[in-house]
Amino acid sequence: MKQQELIQHIHITDAGAEGNAIARFEDRVIFVPYGIPGDLVDILVTKKKRRFWMGRIATLIAGSPDRVEPVCIHFGTCGGCRWQHMHYGAQLRYKQKQVLDALTHIGKLEIPEISPIIPSPFVFQYRNKLEFSTSTRKWHISPPQDHEEAPSPGALGFHIPGFYDKVLEITECHLQAEPNNLIRNEIRNFALQNHFSYFDFHRAVGFLRNIIIRTTRSGELMVIIVFDEDKPTEINGLLQHVLATCPTVTSLFYVINPKRNDTLWDLEHHLFHGKPFITETMVVSEKPLQSLSFRIAPKSFFQTNAYQAERMYQIIASMASLNGQAVVYDLYSGTGTIALFLAGKAGRVIGLESVKQAVDDAWENAQANGISNVSFHPGEAEKILDDAFIEAHGRPSLIITDPPRAGMHEKVVKKILEIQAERVIYVSCNPATQARDLAMMSSSYNVVQIQPLDMFPHTQHVENIVLLERKAGSAPEEG
Repeated sequence: MKQQELIQHIHITDAGAEGNAIARFEDRVIFVPYGIPGDLVDILVTKKKRRFWMGRIATLIAGSPDRVEPVCIHFGTCGGCRWQHMHYGAQLRYKQKQVLDALTHIGKLEIPEISPIIPSPFVFQYRNKLEFSTSTRKWHISPPQDHEEAPSPGALGFHIPGFYDKVLEITECHLQAEPNNLIRNEIRNFALQNHFSYFDFHRAVGFLRNIIIRTTRSGELMVIIVFDEDKPTEINGLLQHVLATCPTVTSLFYVINPKRNDTLWDLEHHLFHGKPFITETMVVSEKPLQSLSFRIAPKSFFQTNAYQAERMYQIIASMASLNGQAVVYDLYSGTGTIALFLAGKAGRVIGLESVKQAVDDAWENAQANGISNVSFHPGEAEKILDDAFIEAHGRPSLIITDPPRAGMHEKVVKKILEIQAERVIYVSCNPATQARDLAMMSSSYNVVQIQPLDMFPHTQHVENIVLLERKAGSAPEEG
């Protein structure tokens, strides 16, 4: 077969990695973006690898019963919401299957029946944080016309996947509630009218760089605008315009970032208007009603779907089955959300987190909620979780681990096996690496409960919570 050859009348049979669909041709797997299982298509092969091919749909002959009309006009171009054209019920089925396949095929684990995936109560407007970028290199869906009405400085929107320097102009995004579209479009209009330059990633210059919008379920609204250099008159003009067009903004910041990269951790955030943080409230239990408040500063990490995060933390607390005396280790503890959810029924909760800013936020959240039986320790878990740490803080009967997508460091897995806590709760946004780690732990632990949860509708991503119990006969190893 030649490159770019057309394969006709092929059925899409499954959903695969990175949100791609799967078709098969002569025992060869073909990954196809924006296909849906049940589609009958012609596929144009675009790339051939030894183990698989890549292709795109040249003709949709017959659409799957699970196809729906996408809501967003940018669907298929911006790279987000890759499953927006799939019925939500079908999205949930394939996410549940993703968890099953990972645990049984990758981990080769003996598992109980997986609990039905918990759907998100909102499939649009569920994100509490969005970040938009500018670029002098605008992504054109079709070639630009010579008779464009006015010269453009580039684009303000989302980066095109695979192109660090190209941005798609976003006029609407349905992932975050209003006024996110109003704010972004007003900033764009002001920048155009006042001839603000956008960022050139090749030359590392350009006045207006990024916009970050954060919200809470109670309606608090934080806006952060990032500039390349300090021009007080221009900055003041834009910030005043934001307040005039969107008076509901409760925290307005600006940042001067002269660097080539977009990281903001090491830069000062200047408060222009309002409070230095917004506050999200989460219910720990309904009866009796108990809630926690979390301060979200400009640099704070917080789960981007607060509705599902609250549900996830409640499930973890239920799985923990604490008796008021237990020592709990919370690995990769972030800003302390899980630790604080468990503190009311634990003896002590000890958090470990590599990001110093997150540790500082965790201490502040504990103080704000009047919780004193928690502590948070900065450092990478594979480096600080050693015999001296355990001797200082006590051997835990429960370990919570919520690592990044890459999963746990092998040293952490080995240390957990050494500790031999009675129970481990493993929270993951990547069932594949979770399955790999659970396989390494299977000599000492049984999987007793599996609860997938949909944190990000219209994407292939799925959150999964696994409860492990120590096998009979296993005992802590002496150091």
